[in-house]
Amino acid sequence: MKLPVSWLKDFVDVSALEVVEIARLLTMAGMEVEGITFAGLPLPARDDHGFKVSGLAWDRDKIVVAEIRAVNPHPNADRLTLCDLFDGEREHIVLTGAPNLYPYKGRGKLETPIKVAYAREGAQIYDGHAEGQVLTTLKRARIRGVESYSMVCSEKELGISEEHEGVIFLDADAPVGMPLADYMGDAILEVKINPNMARNANVLGIAREVAALTGRELKKPKHALHFVGESIEGKVQIEIANPELNPRFMLALIRDVEIKPSPYWVQRRLRAAGMRPINNIVDATNYAMLEIGEPLHAFDYDVLVRRANGGPVVISTRTARAGETLTTLDGVTRTLTEMNVLVCDSSGPLSLAGVMGGAESEVTPQTRNVLLEAAAWNFINIRRTANQHNLPSEASFRFSRGVHPALAEEGLKRCLHWMSAWSGGQIAPGIVDAYPLPPQPAMVELRESDIRRVLGIEMPLQTAKTLLERLEFTCELQADDRLSVTAPPFRLDIGEGLVGVADLMEELARLYGYDNIPETRIADPLPPQRGNPSLEAEERVRDLLSTLGLQEVITHRMTAPEIEAKLLPRGDNPSLARLEYVQLANPIAPEKRVLRRSLLSSVLNVLERNARLRETLAFFEIGAVYIPQPGGLPLEPRRLAIALSGRRYEPAWDVKVGVKLDFYDLKGIIEALMEALHLEVTYVLAEHPSFHPGKCASVLWNGSPLGVFGELHPQVAENYDFVAPVQAAEFDLEALLAALPSAYPVRAVSEYPPVLEDIAVIVDEALPADRVEALIRQTGGKLLASVRLFDVFRGEQIGAGKKSLAYALTYQSLEGTLTDKEAASIRNRIIRRLENELGAKLRG
Repeated sequence: MKLPVSWLKDFVDVSALEVVEIARLLTMAGMEVEGITFAGLPLPARDDHGFKVSGLAWDRDKIVVAEIRAVNPHPNADRLTLCDLFDGEREHIVLTGAPNLYPYKGRGKLETPIKVAYAREGAQIYDGHAEGQVLTTLKRARIRGVESYSMVCSEKELGISEEHEGVIFLDADAPVGMPLADYMGDAILEVKINPNMARNANVLGIAREVAALTGRELKKPKHALHFVGESIEGKVQIEIANPELNPRFMLALIRDVEIKPSPYWVQRRLRAAGMRPINNIVDATNYAMLEIGEPLHAFDYDVLVRRANGGPVVISTRTARAGETLTTLDGVTRTLTEMNVLVCDSSGPLSLAGVMGGAESEVTPQTRNVLLEAAAWNFINIRRTANQHNLPSEASFRFSRGVHPALAEEGLKRCLHWMSAWSGGQIAPGIVDAYPLPPQPAMVELRESDIRRVLGIEMPLQTAKTLLERLEFTCELQADDRLSVTAPPFRLDIGEGLVGVADLMEELARLYGYDNIPETRIADPLPPQRGNPSLEAEERVRDLLSTLGLQEVITHRMTAPEIEAKLLPRGDNPSLARLEYVQLANPIAPEKRVLRRSLLSSVLNVLERNARLRETLAFFEIGAVYIPQPGGLPLEPRRLAIALSGRRYEPAWDVKVGVKLDFYDLKGIIEALMEALHLEVTYVLAEHPSFHPGKCASVLWNGSPLGVFGELHPQVAENYDFVAPVQAAEFDLEALLAALPSAYPVRAVSEYPPVLEDIAVIVDEALPADRVEALIRQTGGKLLASVRLFDVFRGEQIGAGKKSLAYALTYQSLEGTLTDKEAASIRNRIIRRLENELGAKLRG
């Protein structure tokens, strides 16, 4: 939020404070000032304040208020004029090409002089025709035969805004000869409004904070409304369909307005705050919103009467019907959903509630009667609507963070005051107010012990009462040493019970000053330190996979069923449609409307996005999936997903090009993981709709499945934008961690040399190699140090339906060197058992 300091001074006297001191106070109180722009006021003399500062100081002697008394044509240029100007000391002939002076050219002495910002010879200003902000110094020169040494300034030349199409027309009461810095010099603070500070997204809110922090008086806005003419009663009615979405709606009527530009001081403040001046009526709604914090909307009342065929105007709020359309003020026709809330009349939608008005009933130069709206809306609904239609606006910024219904009346009256003052309009007696759901104020009980325990300081309740009352809390000291606190209407962020106590602690700490709270040791006893075996085991899996060369990714838990449907070939999608999902009540986007049931889908989405950037990718993720349960909270089991894609090796002169990661690369990673976790698992051929038939395996521990892995099915790979093949795996991490042994044997390193031997056995094609390996290990016993399958052969030499498995065996004893006879005995025992139990034959 951009805050002009001159505007802040309307509500709290900060004339004795330097601008950087105001910025420091706000920053230390939780409203970080991200930058300060000076427009006329002197910049800080020191640069150790820590704030980003920019801007231009106006020379008090060289930049002043002046008045143009006549605008004469230039003798040698049609687009230039010569102005008779008085600067409070003497008259000057000033040359200018400002187009907003053309209407006054050749009219002789002006009946009402035009007050302007005048820069004398030698003044330093910005070049109005250069890109960005380029400083220049005014010097004498001859232009088209006329001497020029000074100029009338635009806003860009003074650093107020980027507007340079015309010179500034000051208000008629501007005193001629006064230094411009004294008349309108300003500094604009760029204040970061965090969600917990949404109440301060307005000048009054920040002024309240400054007054509380400095102990100064808060000058609340005063507006005495003068009602004239026929009452609004009976002319306008309000109907609210759902008070949960619209707890309050107010309307007021102002007649006989004159649409014209706002006073210059208003336009200047709006531009400084980042808003574009439009006309006095629209500017009044924006000005009151920035001032009070209540977004408002103005309707052309006569348009509404015509839409009602001359009868009473009935304004209703309801949710949109599916497919209903509305053309908003930006000229875009928007298709609405049943989630959107509308402000309507009997003929249809008028505006998108809390976000943007409709084009048909907007205020135009022909408007004479204005119906003014002030309302309160459900902040979640407004946030969803603004995101859905990509319509960030000043109104939705505030409503989506929460605006208390009590502010509607204050904002409405303040806006009526400004509309009447700037347009000459007459305010109709009465206000139509529908308030079906007033919120209950939060009440909190506070004790000195709470302050001592949380803040670590001794603060009497009387001091706490004084500090909180500065922020307009209602406080009452009770006889039993407690303070009863009631939150003010504009504070939606204060809870009750323990939450409310914590909220009040934050307020007390901010006002007391964080830098005034001494460093102390924690008073409460530390909780007992207990291990978390499940989390520790999960972190161990993470570390192992990272060591194996995989990169961890973290994805959103939110997804859509159609995204997870990509895990199946297109013909299998109906089976996925039967899955139930945990639905989100307020999704941030249609593609994030449910909680995921597959972690592999999330990882493949990341692989797809990154496949355009790198050829070789190896990702894993550990996270929860969400299984809905009837009548209760969903189950949240953890899963492990892995995805590999690309080349086995980076291209090099000594590397075979084109070898891609395959099933056995992924199997090797999984084997290394299982070995590091000390899990004895088996791998069996499996079928899964997401994986390639014949290139898919299940991992079993004691016969129970831990997960499945393999090459992604070609029809599944077609659903993604990456280059096949892709190797993937998904494990039930809960089952994996439950299988981890609490202890495992450690084999000593033998000091005696091993005996190395290879054997090849012929077995049936259908016999799994791991069954052969398991029997070899079991038979070899403690003297068999390792077994490794290094070759598989099929051919006519060994017969149809057969395969040859070659194993490298290592025999080693911890007690001595094995002899050839002892090694042969082990080998023969292994071969006999393979022949007897598996029908294997030793290959010659």
